[in-house]
Amino acid sequence: MAYKIQGVTTKITATSRASIKVRDNYFTVEATEERELPESADVDAEWKALFDSVNDVIDAQAEDIYNNIGGKK
Repeated sequence: MAYKIQGVTTKITATSRASIKVRDNYFTVEATEERELPESADVDAEWKALFDSVNDVIDAQAEDIYNNIGGKK
């Protein structure tokens, strides 16, 4: 008989990081976000939304670097 998990997820944390090269320079950008979840939350949907959120931050940071330093995508 398999063990039945009794714990309830109450917090999730996601980190996204990217390294990009602009000209001869390398930049690393990172974002971390933590969310507390109500007991009724759909954990799978919350994970997707959380990773979408941190990945959007990374995309914006990378875009900002390219725009300010004059890099090419």
